[in-house]
Order: sequence, then structure tokens, then C-alpha cells
Amino acid sequence: MRFMMIMIPDVYSKPIAPDFMPDMEAIKKMGEYNAALEQAGVLLSLDGLTPPSAGARVSFAGGKPKVTDGPFPGSKEAVGGFWMIRVKSRDEAIEWAKRCPAGANDVIEIRRVHEMEDFGPEVARQERELARKIASRS
Repeated sequence: MRFMMIMIPDVYSKPIAPDFMPDMEAIKKMGEYNAALEQAGVLLSLDGLTPPSAGARVSFAGGKPKVTDGPFPGSKEAVGGFWMIRVKSRDEAIEWAKRCPAGANDVIEIRRVHEMEDFGPEVARQERELARKIASRS
């Protein structure tokens, strides 16, 4: 099963500069954690995200797209990054999340990723065809 572990860092709950970077010690500890995921063979991908102040949101109220530049007023939680892992169970994903060197008020949300087979054989077939087309462009 694939799970996404979504990092919601406390630091992103406050206005910060678009070029914010965590301190080097935090980066080092996170690198060690990421290496442990990779060495265990469960890591599929990972990425960190810039702060909300560097982003934009596109909302569709009334059926028309509206762009709002960050930071986003009223937002208490913002995604700071993610890991995509493949493990045998939700409990195993939780155990990996518990090992993360997160800050005191950070949160990791764990969500299972739908596999295309969850939606039936026709959707799975269409997705495999699309994946082949994308791969052939590389």
C-alpha cells in the first residue's frame, strides 16, 4: 500500500518570508530520517515545499477561477512537504511518521493513496495506458 505522509510544520502557521529556510541542524536530521526511509526500501518520493507566502491558490467559488497570492489569511495549517512511502499497513506508516525528527508543534498527516484498481479494471487500464504514454516521452 502507498501512503502519503504530509508534513504540516508549525512554522508555516505564522507569516514568514517566501525565501524561508529551516536551520541546518534540522535539515541534517531530516536528511538522516529520509536516508533511513530509503535504506528500508519504503521511500518512493519526497519533496519539501516553499512557504505559503511564496504560493498562490486558485479557488472556484461561483464556477470561476480566482487567484489569491499567499500568504492566505485564516489558514492555520499549511503543507510543508511530503513523503510517498510503500508499506504493508497503516500501522507501519504511522510507525515511520513517529520516527520523524519533527518540531514540537509540527503535525504529520497520513493518508493512504488510492490505487487505480480501487476504481475498477477499466480505470486501471486507462491509467496504465496514460503512464506508458508519459514514460515514452522521457
